[in-house]
Amino acid sequence: MDHATRQSSSSASSTRVVDVLVPVALNQNYSYRVPRGMELKAGDVVCVPLGPREVVAVVWAENANPDPRLHNRLKDVGEKLDVPPLKEELRSLVDWVANYTLSARGMVLRMALRMSENLGPERMRLGVRLVGQAPQRLTPARRRLIEVLSDGLLHGKSDAAREAGVSAGVVDGLVDEGTLAIEAMPPPLAPPAPDPFFAQPEFSHQQRAAVDMMRALAANGTFHVALLDGVTGSGKTEVYFEAIAEVVRRGKQTLILMPEIALTGQFLDRFAQRFGVRPLEWHSELTPRTRQRNWAAISAGEAPVVVGARSALFLPYADLGLIIVDEEHDQAYKQDDGAHYHARDMAVVRAHIAKIPIVLASATPSVESEVNARKGRYQRVALPSRFSGQHMPHIEAIDLRRAPPPRGRFISPPLAEQIQFAIEKREQALLFLNRRGYAPLTLCRACGHRFACTICDAWLVDHRFRQRLVCHHCGFSMPRPNICPHCQAEESLVAVGPGVERLQEEAAALFPEARTMVLSSDLITSIETMRSELNEIAKGRVDIIIGTQLVAKGHNFPRLNLVGVVDADLGLGNGDPRAAERTFQLLNQVIGRAGREQGRGVGYLQTHQPEHPVMKALVANDREAFYASEIDSRERTGYPPFGRLASLIISAGDRPSAEGFARRLAAVAPIDERIQVLGPAEAPLAVIKGRYRFRILVKSLRNVDLSEYLREWLAAGPKTKGNLKLEVDVDPQSFL
Repeated sequence: MDHATRQSSSSASSTRVVDVLVPVALNQNYSYRVPRGMELKAGDVVCVPLGPREVVAVVWAENANPDPRLHNRLKDVGEKLDVPPLKEELRSLVDWVANYTLSARGMVLRMALRMSENLGPERMRLGVRLVGQAPQRLTPARRRLIEVLSDGLLHGKSDAAREAGVSAGVVDGLVDEGTLAIEAMPPPLAPPAPDPFFAQPEFSHQQRAAVDMMRALAANGTFHVALLDGVTGSGKTEVYFEAIAEVVRRGKQTLILMPEIALTGQFLDRFAQRFGVRPLEWHSELTPRTRQRNWAAISAGEAPVVVGARSALFLPYADLGLIIVDEEHDQAYKQDDGAHYHARDMAVVRAHIAKIPIVLASATPSVESEVNARKGRYQRVALPSRFSGQHMPHIEAIDLRRAPPPRGRFISPPLAEQIQFAIEKREQALLFLNRRGYAPLTLCRACGHRFACTICDAWLVDHRFRQRLVCHHCGFSMPRPNICPHCQAEESLVAVGPGVERLQEEAAALFPEARTMVLSSDLITSIETMRSELNEIAKGRVDIIIGTQLVAKGHNFPRLNLVGVVDADLGLGNGDPRAAERTFQLLNQVIGRAGREQGRGVGYLQTHQPEHPVMKALVANDREAFYASEIDSRERTGYPPFGRLASLIISAGDRPSAEGFARRLAAVAPIDERIQVLGPAEAPLAVIKGRYRFRILVKSLRNVDLSEYLREWLAAGPKTKGNLKLEVDVDPQSFL
C-alpha cells in the first residue's frame, strides 16, 4: 500500500460518520461527516447541506462502516442546534408509522419538526422605552406614540406602533432623535403549571368508580388502553381530568388529542376551572412565534399538559406520561394528505412504544374500539347516565312519507310545530343538516343544465352568503350567474335540495320573531370567531341554531332542549362500508346536545326510512342493538376490525394514463389466498382537481401483514412517471 493510500485510509478511519434523516419526501438516511470537536449522538437536531440549501434534520444512527469510496464525497454536518434531542421513543414512532402506512420516513419526521424553520433559541424581541425629551418637530403620529410610552415602561416595538396607530418608521425616527431607546425585551415568563388540587370536583357515585379507575390507570404508568365510554353529558371530561391530575402530580406530561381544535373554547375554560390555568395549545392557527415557543416548551418539559389536533401526536415530549384521545370515533383523526395515518391508532402505538397509559373517550365508540373492549383488549370504563341526573333525550322519527314538508320546504309540519313550542318556552332549538352552503345543486329550469365543477367530478354548491357557486372537493368557485351558460335563459337558475343557508332562510320565514345563527365551517373565518359565536349561543342570545357537523362535537348549550335532524338519511346510501356507523355516531352526538342542563331533551329525525336499523336503534335508545348488528355484519363480510383494507388511488391528467397504469399494477399483484385485490375501478369521485382517478381496493384477513404485502407488490410493479401519481392509504376511512 503506498503512502498516499495509507494516509487516505487512516484519515477515513478517524472520521466519524453519522446517518441523518432529512424531513423531505424520501425514505433513506444520508451519511454526513462529523466535524472535529462536534459531539453528536442519535436524536440530535442538526443543520446539514442538502443540494444547494441547508436543512434541519435529525441524526438517526451512527454509521460505523461507511463506504470508503464515498469518503471524499461526504459533506460535513453544518451545526448542532441548541434544542433537546428527539428521544428514541419518537424516532421509533416515526419508523413505525412510515413502515405501516408506506409513507416516506422523511415526511413523517417532518411532522415532528413542524417548527424546523424556527428551531433553536428564540430570536430576541426588541422593545422601546421613553428616555429623552420630545423632539422639536412633533407630528400628530409622534405625539400619539410618546403618549403611549409615557409610562416609562418597556413596550414591544411592534406593539407600541400598533397601539399608537403609527408605522415602524415613526418609532425609528424617535430612536434616532434620542427620545426613545431600544432595549432587549425579557423572555416571556413560562405560564404557571396546572394545579391538580385547584378545584377538585364532587363526583356522583357512578362517576367516583370511573375516577378511581382513571387514577389507578395513570398511577400504574405502564401501557394500558382504557375506553372511557359515557353517554353525552355524563361528565367524561371531568372524569379523565382526574387521570391528568394524577400525571401532573407525578411531574409527567399529558397529551389531549381533539378532532377539531377550533371547537376547544369551552374545553379550555373547563380545564382552567379545574386546574387554574389553560393547557398549552397546538394547532395550525397558532402564529409562528407561538408555535416556536410552544414547541420549545414541550421539548424542554415545560408544558405539563398539551391539547392539540392530530399533528400534536408527533411533538417531542420530554416525559410523556398519558395520552387522551377525546371523541375517539371521529373521522377527523384520519389524515388524508401526505402521510395517510389515523391519529387514534397511532396514539395507541405511541403509548405502546413509550410504555404509558392511553384513554380513548367517546359516547359512541368506533366499532374497532367497541370490539377491542368486548374482547378484553381495552378496559371499558362506563358512564351510562348523565351527571346531573338529567334524562337522555327522547327521540322520535318523523316519517317524511306520511308528513312531508310543503313543496319547496324542508321542515315538516310536526317539526315546525315543536320548534314553535320551544321558542314560546324560551328554549333553544337546533336544526341539524350535514350540508354546507345554500343548496347542493344548481340547475337551469329551462334546459336542465347542472352546474358542475370544471376540474372535479362534483356538482357546484350554491353559497348565497358569498354569492358564489363552490366545489367542496377542490375549492374552485365562480360567481353565481344570472344567465344559463348552456341555453342563455335569464333568471332560470334554481337551487335544488337544502343546505344550511337555505334552512336559515326557511326558519326565518316560519319563525320571524326568532333569532337564528348558522354554524358552518364555510362561515367561520377564525377560531376566535367560532368561539365568540358559541359563547353567544351559550348565553342564550340565539333561539334557533342551524348547523352542520360542527355542532355535533363537545359543545354544551344550557338552554338547548330540541334537536331536529332535517335529513337523517343523508350519508346512509353512499356505498361506504362505514356509512351506518358514521350516521349512528353523528346523529347520536348531535341529539346528545339536547337537555343537558334543564328540561327533557327531545330529538326528531326526519327520515324516509324509519325502519332502517340505525333509525330504529336511535329511537329505541338501544345502542347495544346497533353495535350487535353492525359487528355481526362486519364479521360476516370480513370488513375491519375483522379484516384489513388498503386503498390504492392512481391519478393522472388524462383518463387512459390513469386506467392503463392501474391495470398494469393490478396485473402484477402477488397471489395470496388470504388477500383479495378488487379493481381497478373508477373512483366514486372520478375527477378531482382535473386529475382522473382509479382505485384498487385490497382486502385481507386480520392477521396478514398487509403493509409488507403492499411494499413487495409496489417494489415489483410499474413505476409512476410524468404526471402519474400513486397514493397508498392503509386502513382507509373515506371511500370517495
